[in-house]
Amino acid sequence: MGSLSVTITLPLPFWHVNVPEHARTPQCPPFLLDLSPKDLRTVSTPDADYRPQSWDDVCRLIRANSLERFQRVPSHLRRYKAFTYRLARTHGSIANFVLRERLRWDVPVVPRGNAPFQCDDDVKILFNDWPYGLDKRIVHLVVWTKFELKASSATGDLTDEARKEIDDFVTKRFRSRMPDNQVVWFKNWAALKSIHAVEHFHVMLFDPDPDFIREVTNGDVPQCDKADI
Repeated sequence: MGSLSVTITLPLPFWHVNVPEHARTPQCPPFLLDLSPKDLRTVSTPDADYRPQSWDDVCRLIRANSLERFQRVPSHLRRYKAFTYRLARTHGSIANFVLRERLRWDVPVVPRGNAPFQCDDDVKILFNDWPYGLDKRIVHLVVWTKFELKASSATGDLTDEARKEIDDFVTKRFRSRMPDNQVVWFKNWAALKSIHAVEHFHVMLFDPDPDFIREVTNGDVPQCDKADI
């Protein structure tokens, strides 16, 4: 009788997914140790199986306050983890890097204005350095502020006053230049923030004019487009 040859393909270790064969390491790299269950699932997913989140998805998640359901493209999450791991060792923390290299604000951070959004120098708009895995027409910006955005001590959510202050700013800066239904904003709960030490909120725009984006960000380039990781 003839022999039967059976080839068994073992599943890839999660840290090999989306990595070229020549770049794979026998051991899990330190920046992928101790991942949350959500991040582990994402990193273990081939990019080819990832479906970008649409503008409708974005609006629905923000309306429902289901911010934890935003996610990055698997290979981008891997790069983000490698980048933040390196930052923690070269700058001490992500917040230090943001303050020194991205915002270039003096420490301690002190607002010039007596009220939120009163002084232009107290606000800086930059790209989200590592945006979520969204439809490519969606631009994800972060609005950094030198002043506190007041939140309820009981719920951790923004106060009605702070929410109105942010919404008025978004209207003045973004909705004045784009249709209302192509502009949304949100502020992460404390548990979801990757950077706690610097106040900020997020703005997402659907299919904005690139010249407008260059204007509001002063020609900013996100780290994901520069980092050699």
